[in-house]
Amino acid sequence: MEGRIRVVAGSSHPELAQAICVHLGLPVAPSRVVRFANDNLMVQIEQNVREADVFVIQTSSPPVSDGLLELLITIDALRHASAARITAVMPYFPYARSDKKDRPRISIAARLMADLLETAGASRVLTLNLHAPQVQGFFRIPVDHLNAAPILCDHLVGTRNLERTVLVAGDVGESKDLGHYANRLNLPIAIVDKRREGDDDRAVATNLIGDVEGREALLIDDEIATGGTLIEAARFVLERGARSVSAAAVHPVLCGGAPKRLEESPIGSIVVTDSIPIPESHAIPKLETVSVAPLIANAIRAIHDGESVSALFR
Repeated sequence: MEGRIRVVAGSSHPELAQAICVHLGLPVAPSRVVRFANDNLMVQIEQNVREADVFVIQTSSPPVSDGLLELLITIDALRHASAARITAVMPYFPYARSDKKDRPRISIAARLMADLLETAGASRVLTLNLHAPQVQGFFRIPVDHLNAAPILCDHLVGTRNLERTVLVAGDVGESKDLGHYANRLNLPIAIVDKRREGDDDRAVATNLIGDVEGREALLIDDEIATGGTLIEAARFVLERGARSVSAAAVHPVLCGGAPKRLEESPIGSIVVTDSIPIPESHAIPKLETVSVAPLIANAIRAIHDGESVSALFR
């Protein structure tokens, strides 16, 4: 692989990029990001990439706008350096929630992200657990959409007794993703039914579809932002007779005071992946981190070798 493939690490998550390269048996291609006095960025690739198959690893983490611009400039630099193919590896895709026009005079920013990546020169995109899977259809270039459910399921099976566990979706929208976990773990499911009552936008849990009484409830979500959905669902299932509550999610976004709220919540433990770096200030004792580096490395190898990426889901 080494003669034709290059892995470039953006500044958003160098630890994940290094872990991916360890699994590939490759060094991280040297690059340099310079911020000038006028706040402009320059990215220089410090290795020959002519006719190489290049993978640029950059996840969406604060500051999101800086990371996105750095990625676009890096892709453009690689294109002008005559790279044969450029794959943007984006474990957490920016603006994935902005997938539709649900308010007057707003941007469908996820579609804009697709246009920007294509214009910069990306040949394809590799991403993980899109919040809105239809974002994949916004691209005119190939998009490989990985699913971290198998990694989380393997971790759960290896670290706890799931005999009396029921999987719980915090809202109806998460119920489809819940099926991936239920099929792999062969566990029953329950869904929290949330309704908007009154003029505010806050959804309130009003009903539970399924049975949690006397069971260990395991909340499943694709990402944890403020933690509000998980915490409300945890309290709701405990009121309905669940013995305890834990959680698993792919992307630990952890906005604002989410870590403190989660630490004070009735949720016993929370398993997440390292798709987003967790700052030391956010690393609460309840968090368990599982690495997606092997999954992404295997996908990179499959793409480079022209093999099936979907085989990784089985």
